[in-house]
Amino acid sequence: MTSAPVPGATSHLTTTNVGATVATTFDRLILEPRRTDDSALRPHRTGARENEAAQSPSLMLLVLLAAAGIIVYAAFLLNPANRGDWLPYTLVIAAETILVVHALLAMWTVLSSGWNPRGFAFHDAQERLYDLAQILRDGTEGQPWRWQIHLDDRPVEVDVFITTYGEDLGTIRRTVTAALQMQGRHATWVLDDGRSDDVRDLAAELGARYVRRLSSGGAKAGNINHALTLARGEYFVVLDADFVPRPEFLHETVPFFAGPDVAFVQTPQTYGNYDNVISRGAGYMQAVFYRYVQPGRNRFNAAFCVGTNVIYRRAAVDAIGGIYTDSKSEDVWTSLMLHERGWRTVYIPTVLAVGDTPETVEAYTKQQLRWATGGFEIMLTHNPLSPKRNLTMDQRIAYFVTATHYLTGIAPFLLLLVPPLEIYLDLSPMDLKTTATTWALYYAGFYVLQILLAFYTLGSFRWEVLLLSAVSFPIYLRALVNAITRREQAWHVTGRKGAYRSPFAFMLPQVLVFQFLLLTTVVALWKTHTSGIFTLALAWNATNTVILGGFIVTAWREGRRARAEARAARRAEVARERAAAEPTRPAYREVTS
Repeated sequence: MTSAPVPGATSHLTTTNVGATVATTFDRLILEPRRTDDSALRPHRTGARENEAAQSPSLMLLVLLAAAGIIVYAAFLLNPANRGDWLPYTLVIAAETILVVHALLAMWTVLSSGWNPRGFAFHDAQERLYDLAQILRDGTEGQPWRWQIHLDDRPVEVDVFITTYGEDLGTIRRTVTAALQMQGRHATWVLDDGRSDDVRDLAAELGARYVRRLSSGGAKAGNINHALTLARGEYFVVLDADFVPRPEFLHETVPFFAGPDVAFVQTPQTYGNYDNVISRGAGYMQAVFYRYVQPGRNRFNAAFCVGTNVIYRRAAVDAIGGIYTDSKSEDVWTSLMLHERGWRTVYIPTVLAVGDTPETVEAYTKQQLRWATGGFEIMLTHNPLSPKRNLTMDQRIAYFVTATHYLTGIAPFLLLLVPPLEIYLDLSPMDLKTTATTWALYYAGFYVLQILLAFYTLGSFRWEVLLLSAVSFPIYLRALVNAITRREQAWHVTGRKGAYRSPFAFMLPQVLVFQFLLLTTVVALWKTHTSGIFTLALAWNATNTVILGGFIVTAWREGRRARAEARAARRAEVARERAAAEPTRPAYREVTS
């Protein structure tokens, strides 16, 4: 069911701030194409600015040093002379092999991240995107959302799909309002799988088209495919309900489609709600990926879609039968299908939409479970390294990294088991003939340099990332089991609001492991006290205990805060009910004679 835009509903967009912005935009539209001095043009090129960090000689040197440190550390581990007892040694080798291989492949990709996908075709198309004479004739200089978009000197239609599934109205309002304001003529659609009459009324109020389907088959992918049966644009944007687009979104992405083989243009997921430990950790975990890894994949034509902040060529999606619906990670699977068909994809690290990262243990758990299950499904059912796949070698490696990435989240669990084996059973992973200083140097070659690299790319040491990386192994183990057993994973939306549930309902494995490690640390301290020998196993186990304990404290604070907010909401509701039930007293006026 669809409803057309309400006439005149977009009149609210012409505010003072928007008017000032579009005046500047129109001035630049007139002036910039007429510049002939390339040195004057260059500072205004977005691509030049966003690739400066990736091209930094300091970053390249640090990456090379980190790669060398990884190789030296791997040689140290694999040296037969250093091998200890088989069980803990096997655990260490299995975990470290996963981490080392992924770290090296990440270094390889980061070294390619300085490549700029914007060429002459892009800049030429961008400068000819609008017909200035038509804008002047129509008198729409101050209404950029009405400027007709052109490619190859012909007008093109663009649809903007905003997918919703139970998000609060304030969140949807912000996104829809911003989408309507985007520069370039387009149709904005609200695809409501939550079947909310309030969302329908909101779309009508703002002037957006509204779509509600009868079933929820295919989850988000099915929602988009259903909308494609109604929309007719040659290109379509997908935005999650909590990602607010910037006005220049279409201006910075549509010109890439001057290349006839471009299937989609992906922009980063950037967040504006770094308000607590969970949201900061979840957001910073992805920062390096979006700043350096995805840009590096451009070099290999292996950049993949991340589900939002993306614009597709409809013909490419139609060629593969629509958005992939047989997985909850429809974005990566759709990208893989497109690459196998020979399409090209583009990623730009330009921030063109800002959204919300998970703020609670529940939201983080459900998000990571969905993402990891999709990755493992590729690994188990559609191995990119198989000769059956129509991919280049670079693409095979890139998708193999994607499919196996969440194994790096299981590796910390294997390493957690090593210290207790030594503390309880005297089984040691390494039979070291070297001094503690020499061992520390080998260890620093891998881990310390990795921390320095993360420090450089993120601007500071983000301990929240270390915390979440170390405690998320139950999520990824469950995702692996889901993928192996083909268990259906329910769809959950990051920004969806619902009834409060204690964070401890989603972290029972972490609590049990923490209790075991705490007991093990006490046993190790007692053994150290009786023997007088301080062991690496004690230090290692105590560190793991502190990290898991930090996560439990974080969850406890989250639960306390949520309960306080719930009590305050209940008190406010009771007060409103009492005020409504209180009888109105008649007003009397004193009369004096």
